[in-house]
Amino acid sequence: MMHLAKNHALRSQPVANPIQQHILNVVSRVALSWSSGKDSAWALRVLRHSPGIEVVALITTFNQAFDRVAMHAVRRELVERQAELIGLPLWPVDLPWPCTNEIYESKMSVVCQRALAGQVDAIAFGDLFLRDIRAYRERQLQGTGLKPIFPVWEIPTAELASQMIVAGLKAKITCVDPRKLNRSFAGRDFDTKFLADLPLHIDPCGENGEFHTFVYNCPDFSTPIPIETGEIVDRDGFTFADVVPQGTCG
Repeated sequence: MMHLAKNHALRSQPVANPIQQHILNVVSRVALSWSSGKDSAWALRVLRHSPGIEVVALITTFNQAFDRVAMHAVRRELVERQAELIGLPLWPVDLPWPCTNEIYESKMSVVCQRALAGQVDAIAFGDLFLRDIRAYRERQLQGTGLKPIFPVWEIPTAELASQMIVAGLKAKITCVDPRKLNRSFAGRDFDTKFLADLPLHIDPCGENGEFHTFVYNCPDFSTPIPIETGEIVDRDGFTFADVVPQGTCG
């Protein structure tokens, strides 16, 4: 049975593009690669509005050294809270730091086996238009018995970003690549003012790695997650804004 969001104040009817919808029609049980950000959240929304599809789990990779989502730098406890509010089990994948590609693929192979054991047909990803990333994911799942699907693939990102905001999705900018976008954007909310302030060469959804987000409310959450922005630091060539549960700072 498909999950029905309890957050009735946030309503939308998202759909995949026609090509992706055709692919979605041939699968039923899906595990979703969950980064904790807006694109994953919208992919979940599209999947849950696709007849016959049941999303059964969220798959998240964590950096063991920091106990945070890789690149997004989101604390594990907040991702666990997201999963609770969505009503799905979280399948964590703990990665060492640094992590070789061989170790990553070995860890993901274990996840694939778990998915097959749970009668999962496909793993969904929130990629938007980077063909090399999509091709890598397709190669990764080749021969596993699992289909790779991309529910939000090639939806125009300016249109998509606006649709997310209108639907009530709330997200915080947790990571900025200062080589592409000024570090001052770290810690801001993903909202209409944020989009208006973005330089013209920056993708509105940050698909080129300009920024990453943490979703603290969306149509599939039963309630919002109370959060605040903690310390903003520069590390490993990126600017990170630490998102913490409300009341933690100070």
